Amino acid sequence: MRIKSLLGMKVLDTNANEVGKLNDVEFNEETGKIEIIFVSLKKNILDKNNDVQVQFENIKCIGDYVLLDIDIVNE
Repeated sequence: MRIKSLLGMKVLDTNANEVGKLNDVEFNEETGKIEIIFVSLKKNILDKNNDVQVQFENIKCIGDYVLLDIDIVNE
């Protein structure tokens, strides 16, 4: 799977609630493995800071969407 196919993918929490979309990834230059994904949370349009970092270990699976192994509180 290519990274550009991940960008914009829906992100779901452990309860299968959509929490946002994947908007960037950070990878280890030596190993090439993804370490962190950046999720743009579904929030108020006026809210500027709506990104959250998720460690790769907290991803349960990636397919048609990204399913997390954690809950993200979206206030």
